[in-house]
Formats: sequence, C-alpha cells, structure tokens
Amino acid sequence: MSDFSHCDVAIVGAGISGLMSAVRLADLGVRVVVLEQGEQERYLCNSRYTGGAFHVANRSINDDENVIIEVINQRTRGCADPDLAKAVAADTRKAVQWLKSKGLKFVKGGPEPYRDHTLAPPILPQAGLHWEGRGGDVMLRTLGNALKAAGGTLMLGSRARQLRMDDGTCVGLTVERQGVMCDISADAVILCDGGFQANHGLLREFITSAPEKLKQRNAGVGNGDALRMAREIGARLVGTDKFYGHVLCQDAMHNDRLWPFPVLDTVCTAALVVDGAGRRFADEGLGGICMANSIARLPDPLSATLIYDEAIWNGPARGHMISANPLIVSAGATILKAESVADLARQLRLSAGALEETVKGYNAALDAGHMQHLTPPRTPSPVEPHPIRHAPYYAIRLCAGITSTMGGIAIDSVGRVQNESSTAIPGLYAVGCSAGGLEGGPLAGYVGQLAQCSSIALRAAHHIATLREKL
Repeated sequence: MSDFSHCDVAIVGAGISGLMSAVRLADLGVRVVVLEQGEQERYLCNSRYTGGAFHVANRSINDDENVIIEVINQRTRGCADPDLAKAVAADTRKAVQWLKSKGLKFVKGGPEPYRDHTLAPPILPQAGLHWEGRGGDVMLRTLGNALKAAGGTLMLGSRARQLRMDDGTCVGLTVERQGVMCDISADAVILCDGGFQANHGLLREFITSAPEKLKQRNAGVGNGDALRMAREIGARLVGTDKFYGHVLCQDAMHNDRLWPFPVLDTVCTAALVVDGAGRRFADEGLGGICMANSIARLPDPLSATLIYDEAIWNGPARGHMISANPLIVSAGATILKAESVADLARQLRLSAGALEETVKGYNAALDAGHMQHLTPPRTPSPVEPHPIRHAPYYAIRLCAGITSTMGGIAIDSVGRVQNESSTAIPGLYAVGCSAGGLEGGPLAGYVGQLAQCSSIALRAAHHIATLREKL
C-alpha cells in the first residue's frame, strides 16, 4: 500500500466511469490509482450487468444535438441541468468512438435507432441474469487491460471511507483495505462508485419507506459511499428521490430467474395497475420507469397488481426483445387466472366491487376517448391502452426493481463537485451514477446512464489533465 500512498489522481470505483477516466488520464501521463471495493478479478458492478445500449433519452447518439437536448428537457420536465444536458448530448458519440479506439465492439442491438450502438456481444434474449462474456463484462476487462498497459493501477478490495480535506480543498482520502485504514494523498479525487441503490438507509431517507420491499435489480454493491463522503464535506445533493428501474413480477423477490429480465413495463403500459384497494394509483401511460417509482412510493410497495386479459397477453406482452410472454411463464412466475373480474379479485384478496368498478371505469374512458378524465389521468404513450373486457382475466403481483439511483452529488459539466453555494470544491470530482443533475424530475425521466457515465468521465479526465498542464 505504501507504494500508492500518493498519486496524481485517486478514483473511487472501477465501473465504466472510473475506468474510462483512469485510462484517459493514464494515457496522458497522469499517475492514477483506481480503488475498487470488489475483491475478485471479475468484481461485480452494474457496468458488468449492463444491457449495453448507448443512447441519450432513447434517441440515437447520432441525432442532432439540439433535438437530443429538447428530448432531455421533455423527459425531465425541465429539471435537467442545462450544462449537463448539453455535455451529454454533444459528447456521447465521442465517448463511443473513444471506446472503439480501445478495442470495444458495437452492434445494432435491436430495430430501434437508439440500440444502434450496443456493446458486443449483446445480452441474451433470455429470462434471468446472464452477464459473463457479454458486452459489459468484455468492456470492463478491456478497459482494465488498457489501464494496466498505460501504467495505471487498479487496487481491488479497497473501499473509500472518508475524504481528506485541507482548507476546503480535497487532498486525498482514507481507504479501508483488508481491515486496515490507510491514507492516500492525491491532487484530485474522482468519485464514481455508482448510486446508493443497495443502501437501505439512504433509500429510506430519499425514495421509499420500505426499501426491503424493492427488488435489487443490480449488482448489490451500490452502497452510496461517494454520496455519504461528499455530503460530509458539504457537497450539494440533487434529484435523489428518483431511480432507474423496471416493473418486475413480485416472484422476483425470491426467484432469481425473474430478474433482471423479463420486465413487465410494456404490459403495464397497455393494461391496468392497481393497489391493495383495487384502485389505480399511477399513470400507466408514463411507462415502466415511472411506474416502478410509483410502486416504490406506495405505503406497501408489494401491494401493486397488474390486471390484463388474453388480448393484451398475446399482444403487447410479446412486444419486447425479452418479452414477458412467454419468458415469465417458463421462469416460474405466478399468474392468476379467472373467468370474471370478481373471481380474480377474490383470488387477490381485493374488494370485488372496487376492482370491477376500476375495470369498468377504465374501459368506459377508453371507449369514449377520455383517458385524461380518469383518476389519476392516463396519458398517451407509444404503447396504446387496451380494453380489459374478455375472459379469461389475469393478474400478476408486482414489485419495483431498482437498478440504480438517478440523483446524487451535484456537479458541473466537467464533473467538479459543487458545494451548497453551487461553487466547485477544489480537487473533487464526481462522475456517473454517483452524480445527479441530469435525470429525474417529477416523472422520473430517464436519459441514459451509459451516456452520462461515459461522456462526463472523459470530460472530467480532460479537465484534470488540462489543469495539471497549467501548473
């Protein structure tokens, strides 16, 4: 450890953000050390699990920059930091080109334009988790090799515990390694250990009253160390009340074949989602990410149920590249079936009258073309709402699958951490899912975390290298 008691830049986390920043800095002759809490060579993190599609707000990275910025603003209802939105819209294409220069391969991962730049090999169209040898795994191994070749250091089994400050400037950090606390001094520190999705205390503080009732649809290592350390020294936090995730069958809480895929987002958008009282509680038309957040905010996040019929099951339920029908059945999901809505309610232990009234009101609003008059209103979406009127009727109990948090440490467009007065804290940067300011807003607007991670990672590295040249 003594060999690394001082470095030019210390980076916390060896996911896509940390390794991209590190490789770029090492290429520029900067002495960089990456601290990764995982102990195994193929340590787990969300980057290793990624689906691998590089897009910005579900737009192709080749789209016009101004168009992408407008879509980001629409998605987040104007909550995205303008400078971050511009940076990601402008630089994601450059980040992908940089990754290609390091030997990464990309393929067209699906028919939609936003899948045109997907890490190869793409994920398998199967239920369950299959990351070994897929795009994210290959990416981390490739970048790790590039870091070593450039003279950088990756220290496994090293967990950051505290930032070291000197007169308001970050000058390093304290690290726990094999149970021993060690100090590392550095001219700059980059925080990029992911979000706080696996930290129940922070989830309870910011997102849900019952974090144990959310499915950890992630690598389980997002402890929020960066957020905690940054908050301790006065960093500002932003957008911490939303997360990126999907709607899953509730059986995923105990059946690993049902996560991270298939998701039930498309089926929810076409059908009905009710709470423990048999009533709608959220706008299904806003999509699965918003619905997952709405489920998480329920007093009991395991009280939500999807209601649909045969036409939906044989239509929209087959409309995803990893579709619920038939994968959710073969993976062992519990699906309730009945010849009447009342009987379905009894199986669910819901009020038959309440559920019948909900279905009847929904069908009537759909027939009249007045979905906005429902309570809550239902907005149009790419997946059209379908009536629920022909037996047999079906139900699936749901849970919110949390992949990563959207908010975090406030940064500027080059990743410099901001204090409560929105002034940069010298020597301290945050990148990727440790940072906030781009995604979220009232409807949990998703922009694309691979895009955010990669573009700001290279920007932060360039900014640090430029400052060093001026010294």
